[in-house]
Amino acid sequence: MGTSSNSSDQKLSRGALIALVVGSMVGSGIFALPSAFGRATGGLGALIAWCIAGTGMLMLAFVFQTLSRRRPDLDTGIYAYAEAGFGEYAGFASAAGYWIGCCLADVACLVLIKATLGQFFPVFGDGTTPVAIVAASLLLWSVHILILRGIKEAAALNTIATFAKMIPILLFIVVAAFAFKADVFALNFWGGEEPSFASVSSQVRNTMLVTVFVFVGIEGASVYSRYARDRNDVGIATVLGFLGVLALLVLVTMLSYGILLRPELSALATPSMAGVLEAIVGSWGKVFISIGLLISVLGNYLSWSLLAAEVLHSAAVNGTMPSFLTRENVNKVPAGALWLTNCLIQLFLLVTYFAEYAFTLALKMTSSMTLIPYLFVAAYALKLAWTGETYQTEPRCRAIDWVRGALATIYAAVMIYAGGPTFLLLSALLYAPVTILFVIARREQKATVFASAEGILFGAILVAAAAGLYNLATGNISI
Repeated sequence: MGTSSNSSDQKLSRGALIALVVGSMVGSGIFALPSAFGRATGGLGALIAWCIAGTGMLMLAFVFQTLSRRRPDLDTGIYAYAEAGFGEYAGFASAAGYWIGCCLADVACLVLIKATLGQFFPVFGDGTTPVAIVAASLLLWSVHILILRGIKEAAALNTIATFAKMIPILLFIVVAAFAFKADVFALNFWGGEEPSFASVSSQVRNTMLVTVFVFVGIEGASVYSRYARDRNDVGIATVLGFLGVLALLVLVTMLSYGILLRPELSALATPSMAGVLEAIVGSWGKVFISIGLLISVLGNYLSWSLLAAEVLHSAAVNGTMPSFLTRENVNKVPAGALWLTNCLIQLFLLVTYFAEYAFTLALKMTSSMTLIPYLFVAAYALKLAWTGETYQTEPRCRAIDWVRGALATIYAAVMIYAGGPTFLLLSALLYAPVTILFVIARREQKATVFASAEGILFGAILVAAAAGLYNLATGNISI
C-alpha cells in the first residue's frame, strides 16, 4: 500500500504539467525578441510570423503527442522516430542535428549572460570580447565539473530559474501595456517601408528562424506524459502551455513596437527587453530585467547541457553513435558524451569572436539544426497515418492525424526554406564532419556504413558543405 501511495505522490497534476511545458520552452530567446524582430520586420510582419509559427508549432506539438501514444516502444529520444521511419543514417542525422542544436543553444546562453554583464561592465561588450569568451569558457568548464560530480537534477535551481524568468517578463508586459503609444505602433506597422505585399513577405521570412528558436523545447511535453496523474491531461497541458508561451512571446514583441521606433529597437543591445523597459522607467528597469535574466539563463544553460549529453549518450546506447559515448563515471553521469558536448561548445564559443551578431547567429543556427529532426519527426507521423500502421483499431483518428502530420511536415520544410541557403550551407558544414561518428559506430558493428540512398544523401551534404566552405572563404557568406 505504501508503494502505491508513494508512486501516486510522484504523479503530476494538470497544473504541474502546464508549468513543465512552459518551463521547458521559455528560455533566453524571449529576452532578445524586441531587437531580433526590430532588425527583421515591422508590426504587421511580426503578427503574420507569429500566426504562421503558432499554427506550425501547435501541429508539431500534436505530432509529438500522437507519436508518444502510437509508438510507446520508441523511447530513446527524438531521433528514434527518424530511424524507425527513414533508416539508420536519418536517425543519426536527427540525433546529431539535435545535439549540435543543443550545443548552439548553450552558446546563445553564454553569449547572452556575458552581453548582459556587458551593459554594466564594458569589458564584456556584446558577449564576444576576448574577456567575455574567457569568462564564458570558465563558466562552461565549471558547470562541466559540477555535472561530473553528480549534479544531474538541479531541481531547486530550475524552480528558481522558472520564477526568475516569469517575474520580469510579466512585469515588462504590464509596464509596456500602460506605456504603449498607438502613434509609435502605427509608424512601425509596415516596418518603415512602403506598404506592399513584397516588403512584408520579405520581413516575415527574415523572422522565421527567430520564431523557431523560442519554441525549441516543445518536444519536452511528450517526455512528461508518463508522469501524468491522468493521461488526458497531457494533451490539455501541451496545448494550454504552448498557447500561454505563444501569448507571452506575442505580447513582448508587439508591445515593444509601441514603445520605440524600429531603428531604435534594432539598435538595442542584448538583452533588448532590458533596453525597452529602461526607455519606459529608467535605469532600474534595465537592472531588474538583467538580474532576472542572468538567473534564468543559468538555469536554462544547465538544462541544455544535460539534454545535449543525454541525446548523445542515449543514441550511443542505441548503437547510433560510437560506444565510447556510452561511458558513465562513478556518479552515473554520461561522462563521454559530456566531454564531447562541452568541447564542441568551447569551439563554437571561440567562433563567436568573429561573428558580427553572435547571439542572433547562434539563435538562428540552433533553429536551423533542430528543424531537420523536427522535419523527420513530422514526416514519420505523416507516414504512419498514410500507411495506416498502428491505426488498425482506431481508423477514425487516422484522417485528423494525417492532416496534423502533413501541416507539421510542410511547416518544418517551409521554415528550412525560409532560413535561406546561407543557414542550409552552414548546417551542412556541421553535418559533414560529425558524420565521422556514424562511420565509427557502423564500423564497430561491422555493418555497411551507408545504404545506397544514404550514400547519395551524404554525398549531397558533402557538396553543400564544400559550397559553404567556399562561400565563407570568398566572403559571400559572412557570420
